[in-house]
Amino acid sequence: MSIPIHQYDAVIVGAGLAGLAAARELKSAGKSVIVLTKLHPLRSHSGAAQGGINAAFAKEDSIELHEFDTVKGSDYLADQDAVEFMCQTAPELVRWMEKMGAVFSRNEDGTIAQRPFGGQSHPRACYAKDRTGLTLLQTMFEQTNRLGVDFLDEWYVSDIIYEDGVVKGVTAYDIKTSEPAIFNAKAVMFATGGYGRAFKINSNAHANTGDALSIVARHGLPLEDMEFVQFHPTGLAGTGILMSEAARGEGGKLINSEGERFMERYAPSKMELGPRDLVSRSITQEVLEGRGVGPDKDAVFLDLTHLGEEKINERLPELRDLAITFLGLDMVKEPIMIAATAHYSMGGIPVNIEGHVRKSPTEFVTGFYAAGECACVSVHGANRLGANSVLEAPLFGRHVGKTMAEDIDKLTLMDVSATAADNMLAEMKKITESNGNERVPALRTELQASMTENAGVFRTEDSLRKQKDLIKIYRDRFENIRIDDKSKIYNTDLQEAIELGHMIDFSAFIVEGALLRKESRGAHFRKDFDTRDDEKFLKHTYATMDENGDIETEYGDVVLGKFKPEARVY
Repeated sequence: MSIPIHQYDAVIVGAGLAGLAAARELKSAGKSVIVLTKLHPLRSHSGAAQGGINAAFAKEDSIELHEFDTVKGSDYLADQDAVEFMCQTAPELVRWMEKMGAVFSRNEDGTIAQRPFGGQSHPRACYAKDRTGLTLLQTMFEQTNRLGVDFLDEWYVSDIIYEDGVVKGVTAYDIKTSEPAIFNAKAVMFATGGYGRAFKINSNAHANTGDALSIVARHGLPLEDMEFVQFHPTGLAGTGILMSEAARGEGGKLINSEGERFMERYAPSKMELGPRDLVSRSITQEVLEGRGVGPDKDAVFLDLTHLGEEKINERLPELRDLAITFLGLDMVKEPIMIAATAHYSMGGIPVNIEGHVRKSPTEFVTGFYAAGECACVSVHGANRLGANSVLEAPLFGRHVGKTMAEDIDKLTLMDVSATAADNMLAEMKKITESNGNERVPALRTELQASMTENAGVFRTEDSLRKQKDLIKIYRDRFENIRIDDKSKIYNTDLQEAIELGHMIDFSAFIVEGALLRKESRGAHFRKDFDTRDDEKFLKHTYATMDENGDIETEYGDVVLGKFKPEARVY
């Protein structure tokens, strides 16, 4: 078959805040750029961010305090040069978004309103009610459209074209028709979001299947710190739908079945505004010790009734609507039920501050970049502070876009042939023609449930070894799947099967990293090694996968700075 080959200076995969910010910079620099996304840009998961975007604006606050909070919150695994760059650039980034039309909530004196978030020394989360991510995403999408950036939505990027240490483009197919195409470019950027959907109860959109991570790994390139998955303390019970940290920032209280405000036991100085990893473990511990609420006793109460209807409607209207819709509970009148939910990916594709993808801890791939949640520049280390992700995505997306624009002038457009799509076409053919007895939804459900049970908030050697064995079984069973839809028009069965293959791949990285890291640090908590071990594990995990799915691991140095590792107490 004849496969069209489209040529651009840059291809960006993903249309959230990171991808859009990069596209805007490239187009502004006069480069030809196309954004490929498997759903409409305004459905990107950046739009689900509710609570805020961090920047040290207040007189009582400082950039250095923001840096310290971020490094301490990361359990000292964040690279301090990247943290310094992010925190120093944050105020200008927020002003840049504001000047492009982002409408922030305001104080009476007209300044941008800021609310407290967990692990922060001062209120610094700039917000737009509880719809901050959507406000910023709409602004960025409007601006990229105004500049004439090319978009192809409902296209599935299936592979990179990677030869001789150079990425030459991507292969993709049109979800509407299954027609394949090759996008040949001097520079490729992944901005595809995180991998929280590996877990049963999660706050991630259906589209967040971590495709980019598996695509990278299948080419023998490393993934970094994959064992660090953040569980957000407050997902709606049973659904995982996010109740933003803004709810606790505005004064929400966590209550167990005995009526206790139990965070007094775990974080007496910060209470509900402890860091996310600590609060999530505290909630889970209360449930495990029999102090849970609800029909299955697997949740706790989040009480906001004391805030009053006026304040809730002014600052948390979307959260109120979500709780009414999904639980039938009105936070104005009664406490709502929440539990920890898989939320954010600290690990990902290893990059430096400029977004160059690493081939090893010290080498880089030519023409390949990543930014946002799919990337690991390691500003979050072992645990991300709330409102730093909505900052990281546009900040590094913009910076990497500028880097790409400069690099493109020095890069050559490398020719590719139609055979570059062979891997993608073979995968599509194999899945479509397979007539086994395994079903994608059932296998995916088993994977997610077992990851939650064995590699979730609490982990042990035994649970992780059990999960490693299960993933090998899931990989074998995946070879025997069957999809009912054999057509070419909007074949979501095919897409979900491909995505499940990716989920199995990156889940193996999460488990392997967790198994080898015999300590507890940030979001990675081992019951059998319940303290931090800086001597052995103040290191980044770099893992690669061979064609059989076996994983090899090496460690790289953490970039330290002015904040020396110390006990993390709140």
